[in-house]
Amino acid sequence: MKPLTLIALTAALVTTANAAPPEPDATPRSTAEAAQQKAVQDSATDIASITADRGIVTRPGRFTIEPSFSHAHSNATRVAVEGYTIIPALLIGLINISEIQRDIFVSAVSLKYGFTSRFEGSVRIPYLSIREDLREREIFQGTPVDTLRESSGDGLGDVELAVRYQLNDGLDGWPYLIGVFRAKAPTGDGPYDVKQRVLTDNSGNPIGIELAERPTGSGFWSVEPGLSFIYPTDPAVLFGNLSYVWTIKEEQGFENGGTVDPGDVVRFGFGMGFAFNERTSFSLGYDHSVIRKTTFEHNNDLFAANFDRIQVGSLSFGLSHRLSPATTLSLTVAVGVTDNAPNSEITLKLPINL
Repeated sequence: MKPLTLIALTAALVTTANAAPPEPDATPRSTAEAAQQKAVQDSATDIASITADRGIVTRPGRFTIEPSFSHAHSNATRVAVEGYTIIPALLIGLINISEIQRDIFVSAVSLKYGFTSRFEGSVRIPYLSIREDLREREIFQGTPVDTLRESSGDGLGDVELAVRYQLNDGLDGWPYLIGVFRAKAPTGDGPYDVKQRVLTDNSGNPIGIELAERPTGSGFWSVEPGLSFIYPTDPAVLFGNLSYVWTIKEEQGFENGGTVDPGDVVRFGFGMGFAFNERTSFSLGYDHSVIRKTTFEHNNDLFAANFDRIQVGSLSFGLSHRLSPATTLSLTVAVGVTDNAPNSEITLKLPINL
């Protein structure tokens, strides 16, 4: 997911990260010191509640409800050539150009709870609405008329469960290190759960698969272990993450290639955040995913012509504002920098601490 804004109280976190441990004969903390420590914990909770896998864990005993809404838009043009050249500038055959526009709306609710000062658990329940338009000419037909096909999909997405554990205290110049383990269940309709048909050319050769409606889920179980860090350094806060998504293979029937093993994913990201004041902060980050090729037990020409890996990268800008001691509003805009990334994605979150 995308990095959102970091740190409403950067200075407080910096002080906490660089402070020396108390002496053995130190007196108990005063009321003012306890209040300051609580403010630092509240700020850390805000960080954890507005980011996907970065930030210090939620304060123990705190329950957070985080409604969110996002919209991703993709636009791509594809060119298919059927023919041969007699000289480099002259093509004999047919050229098919298609334009695809896709809009994905995601409404989600995340629930988080801090069990201890280092351990939290969360669950995320998304609902997707997908609209896709395809403008093209009849393939392998010499017609000047464009056709427009529409497809859509609505329903529950893949429910996500996650636990996060803070590995250290961020003392002696060390960044805060947080271990993450995430599991995603195939509660949404996957590509093999919706109706599909094989597209063929005039000779009956398969050239692709068409889905009757857009799937709202992956259709496969997946687990994702990872590690993230956050490093306060006045006046900025550096953050990053690294994780590996293992998607479990499943039997999908002989007509779909037998046992299907979706490609695993390596995800990493990094960025920095700035606090304008105690209530408003800004962040800039980059996220990248390397998706391996999907393999099939019974491979054929229909599934063979795929790249070994797909690169998905996006640059994001985030802004957050604390509306009250218990509520923070955050907005993130992400721009795709690779061909397979969405052109743009806007995410709005409103974590509420109880």
